[in-house]
Amino acid sequence: MLVHKAYKFRIYPTKEQEILIAKTFGCARFVFNHFLAEWERAYRTTGKGLTYKVCSSQLTNLKKQFVWLKEVDSIALQTSLKHLSDAYTRFFQKQNNKPRFKSKKNKVQSYTTKYTNGNIAVVGNRIKLRNLGLCVLRKIGKSKGASCLRRFDETQAENILFLFLWKQMCNHSLKRIVPSGLTWA
Repeated sequence: MLVHKAYKFRIYPTKEQEILIAKTFGCARFVFNHFLAEWERAYRTTGKGLTYKVCSSQLTNLKKQFVWLKEVDSIALQTSLKHLSDAYTRFFQKQNNKPRFKSKKNKVQSYTTKYTNGNIAVVGNRIKLRNLGLCVLRKIGKSKGASCLRRFDETQAENILFLFLWKQMCNHSLKRIVPSGLTWA
C-alpha cells in the first residue's frame, strides 16, 4: 500500500516567480473552463460528454492556438483536465453537483503539479519547482492537500505550497528531503 505524507509549506517567491505562479493559476483555470464548456456542448449535442483522453489530445491543439499556455507547467494543465474529468465522474455517480466554471475573483486560486523525474526537490531551505526554479520556503504544518494555493484577503496574498512526499521519496531519511533546521511533528 502506498502511504501519502503531506506537509504544508509557505513559499516566498521572487517577483518573476509570483508572475509565473499567477500565470499558472490563470492558465489552469482557462483550461478547466474551456473544456468544461466543450464538455457541456458535446453533452447537449450528442448526449455524451467528453473523456479525459479526448480532452488531453485536444489540449495540444489548444496550446498551438494559445501560445501563452506553453509558458506554464504542462503537468498543472493536465491535472486541471484530470480534476474536470473526476468532477464529471462524481457528478454522474450522484456524489457531487455538476462542475461549475472557475472564477478569477475566487479568493482561493490553486493549481496542482506532480512529482515526475525529479521536477520537485527540496534543497536546504528552498524548493525547486518545475518552471519556477528555487523558492524559499518555511514549513507551517501538516496538510491533506497537494496543490499550490493562493489565498487572498484585504491585506495580503499568501502563497502556500502543499507538497506530497510519497513513500518512494521518503525511503531516504527525511533529513535529506526536508529543509535543514526544520523539525517535523
